[in-house]
Amino acid sequence: QVQLVESGGGLVQAGGSLRLSCAASGPTLNLAMGWFRQAPGKEREFVAAISWSGGNIKYADSVKGRFTTSRDNAKNTTTLQMNSLKPEDTAIYYCAARRYYSGSSNPTMYNYWGQGTRVTVSS
Repeated sequence: QVQLVESGGGLVQAGGSLRLSCAASGPTLNLAMGWFRQAPGKEREFVAAISWSGGNIKYADSVKGRFTTSRDNAKNTTTLQMNSLKPEDTAIYYCAARRYYSGSSNPTMYNYWGQGTRVTVSS
């Protein structure tokens, strides 16, 4: 069974940066990874997705140009570098995984989820 553990959340001022990590364990071969976030009272929202090779990456329009996702398969780790953070980026951030990349922004297409890490951006 694949297990995902996020880390790196915290409190940051607007304009600042945070780097989230997602450590995967179990049968990780060919896992495509996704990042989602959920703000209080809102639905879970797609942030980014990356294929196993890292050759296919997709971002939500709201984070394009500010967030970057990458992965190191040797370390079974996926990262989300978040720059120029805004108060509206405040949410619990989740990493998710599915076999084979689809670029899907639909959370129901992902089979495995981490517990989430909280990101708070103050104005």
